[in-house]
Amino acid sequence: MPSMPSNTVDTTTPPVGASLRGWLDHLQQSRRLSVIEPGTDLRFQVAAIANRLDGRSASLFPRPGGHDIPVISGLLSHRDWMAEAMGVAPSEVLARFQEASLNPIPWREVSTPVCQQVVHRDVDLNRLLPIPTHNEHDSGAYITAGLLISRNPRTGVQNVSIHRLQVSSANRLGALLLPRHTLAYFQETESAGEDLEVAVVVGNDPLTLMASQAIVPLDHDELEIAGALHGEPLKVAQCVTNRIRVPADAEIVIEGRLLANAREEEGPFGEFPQYYGERAERHVIEVDAITHREAPMFHTIVGGGLEHLLLGGIPREATMLAHLQRSFPSVRDVHLARGGVCRYHLYVQIDKRSEGEGKNVILGALGGHYDIKHVVVVDTDVNIHDPNEVEWAVATRFQADRDLVLVHDSQGSKLDPSTRDGVGSKMGFDATVPLDAPPMRFKRIRVPGEEDVDLDAVSRAAGDDWQQQLIPSR
Repeated sequence: MPSMPSNTVDTTTPPVGASLRGWLDHLQQSRRLSVIEPGTDLRFQVAAIANRLDGRSASLFPRPGGHDIPVISGLLSHRDWMAEAMGVAPSEVLARFQEASLNPIPWREVSTPVCQQVVHRDVDLNRLLPIPTHNEHDSGAYITAGLLISRNPRTGVQNVSIHRLQVSSANRLGALLLPRHTLAYFQETESAGEDLEVAVVVGNDPLTLMASQAIVPLDHDELEIAGALHGEPLKVAQCVTNRIRVPADAEIVIEGRLLANAREEEGPFGEFPQYYGERAERHVIEVDAITHREAPMFHTIVGGGLEHLLLGGIPREATMLAHLQRSFPSVRDVHLARGGVCRYHLYVQIDKRSEGEGKNVILGALGGHYDIKHVVVVDTDVNIHDPNEVEWAVATRFQADRDLVLVHDSQGSKLDPSTRDGVGSKMGFDATVPLDAPPMRFKRIRVPGEEDVDLDAVSRAAGDDWQQQLIPSR
């Protein structure tokens, strides 16, 4: 299990990721922010450049498509950057996120937020905001990094999540709502014939972005998890047209309502599995107002890019680790693999104590989130962050007749094109060593002292006289 970061987090100074603009300063100072020539086309070109820089540099686009508001992308496109933003070592990211999820800090409301310095009630999304079109067959411009905040109509507790939002007209957004909390809230208001108040917040600090992806039970406000990651209550403000509370320091807020009994065509859109989410009748948000800072920035996440994958993957890892450790103390670490689009393939490391434990962990993992499709359980000597090591464990420690777990006709991801509208099969690999195996049967080979060799001290590049080194000295 990753060590708890209680001794490594500076509680007196907010982490660098507690401020979007502070984070951009940090990336610039470490040569990880690229400023692109002004006038980049919002249709495809912004996404093309951001993808080329993905994982190496964030990108800042001044005057994209001639628009006054700049676009930023690639803020969190590396695992180590997330650790930096949180102020912990990379090995402590999951433990820190766990700690924040278990100890949320209630937010603090303020009356004069910077996110409401400018208020537009005459709404035209394309005129007011620089919204890019990303992939070749996307149906148009999409808001992809907006936190959709909704409110339980019975309890008043908020939910924060990210949904793809298609610009359908000057004041309408098409929304894909998967079967999670926002949809549950909406179904309750729609059954009463009422709209659901929402806000879409664009341009958030990295810690609040990460908090939005926590997998927590209904009626757990992710803005309180964001406060715990900040180390202090998150400042929020009430929207000007509804009761939703939004991060006060955000760049842009789109206020509106999910319309009862309204569905419109949405899609296709390039999604995280590297395929397009199909066109279908989906939910509709009608926009009532747009507020923003005096000089805002618009954050976009390129569909299927590293920021898209990692932003959803790492918080899910922390949530899954906590879920498994509640039932299986032997679980040491988890990893959602890039090859499984940081959603579908889960690797679990356990300190195995009894036979059959690996299969129980597989079943627990498959029940932890419907996105999980394939689970590989390995021993503590296998580095689950190295796909070659995991593949090696499957190749040498797994036999299908005894170590395979299959579950058919279960709920999966509706964005997985191999499913039948989200229903499909799941599979687990118990690639752990049998406890009664002879000591040398699964002993990994090792050259003593290999890890201590100082290559710079004992070797040099071969020169033209390399053959002279073959002549014995006299």
